[in-house]
Formats: sequence, C-alpha cells, structure tokens
Amino acid sequence: MSLVGSSSIRMSKNKINKKYSHIFSIELTSRDSVKRLIIPTEDDASIMIEGFLGDIEDAGIIEGVMLEINGENGTLKMDITEEELLRILRRKPK
Repeated sequence: MSLVGSSSIRMSKNKINKKYSHIFSIELTSRDSVKRLIIPTEDDASIMIEGFLGDIEDAGIIEGVMLEINGENGTLKMDITEEELLRILRRKPK
C-alpha cells in the first residue's frame, strides 16, 4: 500500500454509495515515503495513511474526471470532476 502528501487522509468505515463516493489511489516510489499507516483491529475505527509526496512536479485534471497530483515520491489520484473541485475550492471557510 502507498501514500501521499504531508497531511493525513482519514477514512471511516461506511457503506459505499457510488453516487456520493470518491475513489482515490496513492502510489509511492519507496517505503521510505510512508510516514504512518494505521489499520486498527476494531471494525468501527478509522484508518490513517500518511506520508511524503515530495515536491510537486505536476498536477491536473485528467479527462475532466480525475485529479492527479505527481510528486517526486509518487502520485495521488482521486475521481473528482473539475467543476466539483472548483465548487469546493470556492467555498467560504467556516
């Protein structure tokens, strides 16, 4: 399993509904880029993946439906449309 970025990605156990879910993948070039991977034994506990994507080399939306961020240590991908990403980025902070 691989990881990304200098921040954490946390996921809670939930039922997947394709209409409201986003798939992501994280591929790192080395185990040295993984800072933390926590998979608890409790069924209702959160999973945490944390690591180092390194300096960002490129980022973009692929075919209008996939955010791809390439760093010197790996790649983070997430299925999100450009319109949805822009809408989220324009939200006012709480």
